[in-house]
Amino acid sequence: MRAMNLHATYPALSDLRARAARRIPHFVWEYLDSATGTEATKGRNRLMLDQVRLSPSILHGEFTPDISATLLGQTHALPVGIAPVGMSGLIWPDAERLLARAATQVGIPYGLSTVASQKPEDIGPHLNGNGWFQMYPPRDTGIRTDMLNRARNAGFTVLVLTVDVPVGSRRERQVRSGLTQPPKLTPRLMAQVARCPAWALGTARLGMPRMRLIDDYAGQTKGLPSNKHAGYLLRTSPDWDYLRWLRDAWDGPLVIKGVLRGDDAAMLEKEGADAIWISNHAGRQFDAAPATIEALPEVRAATTLPVIMDGGIEGGLDVLRAIALGADFVMMGRGWHYALGALGESGPAHLADILAEDLRANMGQLGTRTLWDVRSRLIPNG
Repeated sequence: MRAMNLHATYPALSDLRARAARRIPHFVWEYLDSATGTEATKGRNRLMLDQVRLSPSILHGEFTPDISATLLGQTHALPVGIAPVGMSGLIWPDAERLLARAATQVGIPYGLSTVASQKPEDIGPHLNGNGWFQMYPPRDTGIRTDMLNRARNAGFTVLVLTVDVPVGSRRERQVRSGLTQPPKLTPRLMAQVARCPAWALGTARLGMPRMRLIDDYAGQTKGLPSNKHAGYLLRTSPDWDYLRWLRDAWDGPLVIKGVLRGDDAAMLEKEGADAIWISNHAGRQFDAAPATIEALPEVRAATTLPVIMDGGIEGGLDVLRAIALGADFVMMGRGWHYALGALGESGPAHLADILAEDLRANMGQLGTRTLWDVRSRLIPNG
């Protein structure tokens, strides 16, 4: 399908989401789309973004907005990257490789999860200095050291430590779907697969996904509850000493993901972090957390480091809202997987086009030539 036809048929992320929901088996969709509890935090992310207002300005003449952004020493074509999502290959066959290639082609960062269905060595060749390795903290020092070496040798340049998963969450909607780890296709789930031929054929070709990196260390996943994955065999809840060890062991940029408080951000800066990533894990961990856009002003005021934000982002206007409140960069996770589910390999590039067009259109309305000019258009609350 040509690009012009794609924009006519799928002009927004909501269109991609709707099509993906029809093409991905229901139990997989519940894994991707769900949160925890009553999913209030997931809804709050969206609700609070809508409350951020910007003031258009007039008579600026014709201009082409600059939508590039520099972060951690690299300039990216968009101020939006691909956030790590565990078991991407379950959501869409070969997702990690497809997303890595798309990120390289567009010129944005791609984050690979520790609990991805492909290893750093599988994905590294498809990156060009844009690879971020997201670490769920292993307890064992030897495993920790080996993971870092593998990520570095595979070409990943940025390390992301996720700190907002000290314990597993319940994710009730996901549990109700019947998904287990590793995935086991029961007759109930097979009936759902049969209704999604593209997903089924791709998965049949590549095999049912597993956490390949974790398997290298954990072996079989026996003994785990059905709603927990193999990563819990290795994981610990990190503390400040753990962070100091990691800072000493990794010689590149270190990003801390899962920050919602200004005092935590200030301490992280003192301990040598290179960027702060505001995240509430898309509502998947704790259902009374603030929206990330709510936490942004406090975190921004507390640190001089670059600030990254995710949570509820659905288009270029949301990216501008985050930048207006102090973010330097935005990451998306679910959205890129909606794009894969909707259009397969061509989906991520189309979503990147949607984001770029939306950024330019809204910057034209605001009369802002650069992303950072949007901060002067923020309408204060109250």
